Amino acid sequence: MLLAIDAGNTNIVFGVHDGNAWIHEWRFNTLPIKNQIEYEVFLRLNFMENDLKLSDVDGIIISSVVPQMNGILAEFWSNLIECEHVFIGPKYYDQLPIITSNPHSIGTDLMANAMAAHCLYKTDCIVVDFGTALTFTVVEASGNIHGVNIAPGLKTAIKALVGNTAQLPEVPLELPASVIGKNTVHAIQAGVLWGYVSMVEGMLDRIQKEMGRNFKVVATGGLSSVLTPLHERFDEVNRHLTLDGLRLIHERLK
Repeated sequence: MLLAIDAGNTNIVFGVHDGNAWIHEWRFNTLPIKNQIEYEVFLRLNFMENDLKLSDVDGIIISSVVPQMNGILAEFWSNLIECEHVFIGPKYYDQLPIITSNPHSIGTDLMANAMAAHCLYKTDCIVVDFGTALTFTVVEASGNIHGVNIAPGLKTAIKALVGNTAQLPEVPLELPASVIGKNTVHAIQAGVLWGYVSMVEGMLDRIQKEMGRNFKVVATGGLSSVLTPLHERFDEVNRHLTLDGLRLIHERLK
């Protein structure tokens, strides 16, 4: 079994792949950073509750965009699992079939997205990742990562709005039926969520116009299911795309 660990700014995702499919996925809050024992206990309990054996893990791959966690992520599992691990970073990029001109500037999660898009779809792709940040990764059929766009994610935008105003409440991420708010909560929901629908539509149109051709559009990330009107603009919603990228990177490096 492969254990993939994807540490983002909001959640750490732990995925277990049995060689055919992702059979389990668990999320742990990234902040505040816990000590090594807490991560050990979390992993051990989830394996026990799902009748999995830590001894069956024969590979570990780790992606992290949170540098202050890297030391813990590289070591916390060592008392539980005896196998080699890969902590992906720029030193491995030249061994992959994807190409980036700025290896030290692109996040390992975006590299995983690009790897999955290139290997799974084998065509020009735009990966829209709805996470702490909203990212658009443009990957050409050749494997060249043409570029990336980064905007605040949905939760990040709402927290910034609420945190910098005196009277606005934090609201649930629920898309209202109307684009015109009828009360304060609906006004925030309409402004942010329908605003993001328009932003994603506009960004996809502008990217494809600038590139001069159509791209396959794949959405991923924990919040990819929130903006349902966008689903007709997506060719696919793949919530495991980043994990699949990590799995494919592990296979290539192995």
